[in-house]
Amino acid sequence: MKNTVQLIGNLGADPELKEVGDKKTSVAKMTLATTDTYKKASGEKATETQWHNLVAWGKTAEIAGKYLQKGNRIAITGRLVNKSYEDKKGIKRYVTEIVVSDLLMLGDKPPDNKKK
Repeated sequence: MKNTVQLIGNLGADPELKEVGDKKTSVAKMTLATTDTYKKASGEKATETQWHNLVAWGKTAEIAGKYLQKGNRIAITGRLVNKSYEDKKGIKRYVTEIVVSDLLMLGDKPPDNKKK
């Protein structure tokens, strides 16, 4: 078995791009919304939206920061990573992120006035 995730959805906000470490490695954090539609037992149509935390590194992060913006439809492949930390009140919190290995921009070409 392999830890692999594939999703298609829309970005909830512009990617947050920054450089970290001594070698100034690029990292981009993003949120992705995926929506599923199904029928309830009553026959009524229902939709359910899930939000996913994405993290991209290196060249993938640079591409995301340069070309992606809120609302863009993308397809990603990555792996799940679970983290925990203590907040300011000492309460242990858990976070699940998807570390993106492949990114595909879907839909129209981004406008020319995008970040440069």
